[in-house]
Amino acid sequence: MSARTVIKEKANVVYATHNDLPKEVRSSVIELVDARLADSVDLQTQMKQAHWNVKGPDFISLHKLFDEVTEDVEEYVDLLAERVVQLGGVAHGTARQAAAHSTLAEYPPARDGHQHVEAVSLALASYGKSVRAAIDQTDRFGDKDTADIFTEISRGVDKWLWFVEAHLNAER
Repeated sequence: MSARTVIKEKANVVYATHNDLPKEVRSSVIELVDARLADSVDLQTQMKQAHWNVKGPDFISLHKLFDEVTEDVEEYVDLLAERVVQLGGVAHGTARQAAAHSTLAEYPPARDGHQHVEAVSLALASYGKSVRAAIDQTDRFGDKDTADIFTEISRGVDKWLWFVEAHLNAER
């Protein structure tokens, strides 16, 4: 099997655990959390792309801001991957797995600070929307703990979106 082999299907394995959530609930939550894990890994790499490549008069402030966002997103990746495993699943968090399953749009070519701010804002907004939907879904599944994790992530993403969009608002 070559390194370029396309990942076809992720196995939805659910290992035995003494966690009292029913196996069907755990299976549904694992699938949902693993999907948001793919988005999170993708978001993390997009934030690094902006951090590495930003240019312009606001370079230092944006360079630092994008790095701070990346650090928090890395925590979201860890929270979600660990939750998958806690529920008896297998976390799929490699770059190839994330690329194959992320729902985020591709990071666009960007040259200057304004273009990176716009791209980062759109990525954060899209990610935030999917995380908010996951809050409701896990709540309907009866998994308040996972809904709480998504709520924590949502609050953080909204904060970062506010910080990043402040750069757009200042330019209007």
